[in-house]
Amino acid sequence: MPKKIKKFPDAQGSAERFKKVDSLLDAMQEGNEFGSIVSLMPTNSDLVPELKRAISEIESIRNRPLICYFANVVRPVPDNDIQSSDDLPFNEMVSKVDTDKSSVDVMVVTPGGAGQQVSQFVNCLRARFDEVDFILPYMCMSAGTLWVLSGDNIWMDSRAYIGPIDPQVRLPDGRFIPAQSLIVLLQAIRKEGEEFLKKGISPPWDLIRLIDNMDARQVGDAITQSDYAIKMATEFLEKYKFKSWITHSSTGAPVTDVEKHDRAQEIATLFCSHDYWKSHAHGITRGIAQNPLRLKINEIESVSDLEKAVRRLWALLYWLFDRGIISKIFISQNYALARSNVIIQKG
Repeated sequence: MPKKIKKFPDAQGSAERFKKVDSLLDAMQEGNEFGSIVSLMPTNSDLVPELKRAISEIESIRNRPLICYFANVVRPVPDNDIQSSDDLPFNEMVSKVDTDKSSVDVMVVTPGGAGQQVSQFVNCLRARFDEVDFILPYMCMSAGTLWVLSGDNIWMDSRAYIGPIDPQVRLPDGRFIPAQSLIVLLQAIRKEGEEFLKKGISPPWDLIRLIDNMDARQVGDAITQSDYAIKMATEFLEKYKFKSWITHSSTGAPVTDVEKHDRAQEIATLFCSHDYWKSHAHGITRGIAQNPLRLKINEIESVSDLEKAVRRLWALLYWLFDRGIISKIFISQNYALARSNVIIQKG
């Protein structure tokens, strides 16, 4: 069993290089949240109380509990993606929310990961809460984007971004490439080969070699995983995001179930289109999400003091992740667990 301790790790044993303060939150300056604390070190190395205090600031504004799933996207650390090993701590964190609460906010920062695990997260949340909103302070890519599409509302900082949900497939050398890039390549090869055949000419050797070198299983996985991502995104949007979409804002006419499904599928297909975005790492800002994707996004600055509170919490996490030891944190008022590169820490 891994050793369990209550303190998050110090800055790689180099605390003496930083100015000591009693509280990073109290030393934080508005508009320069991270910059004002980057060279500071709290006298108490246990940051859990500070993080929970920052969470309480958001909860007092939103009048509902907040649970957080934060991956280290600041430093290159292993195992920071969404994976099946996240299932148990996430379920534990959800179970610790007061039973009389029917609504919850989920703050997420992630580079992406397994779409199948996202489905498990959604099932866990929806079995417990009637309303689930997502708050995004920064990066929420790939499978993370798929996850937030299951929210009743999506609240984004102006600095935040989501990403395409086209899945990745692993090559024989271990590298990942966008699944749809294989499909696009296959379609291009087929189209070019058909043009040669129409002219009565055999396809050139280089095209034949490309076809021979393509792994049928990878192509099959690419098609299947793309269909899965579109299917799940469509279902999430139709069932949750669009459940309160009753009338058309432009005409006042009632919205039909068919219209909800068609709009959800349109958005999901565009999110999953490698041909449209060209890069799986393309950041989609809230402005782009609103147009051309036509996905309603709530702006956190529209709620008094919410932007400030969200940025304070994220700056505190950014400070911690910048030390490069922790890969992932699950935290709420009643739960705190950090996964490091070496051991699991719990407090």
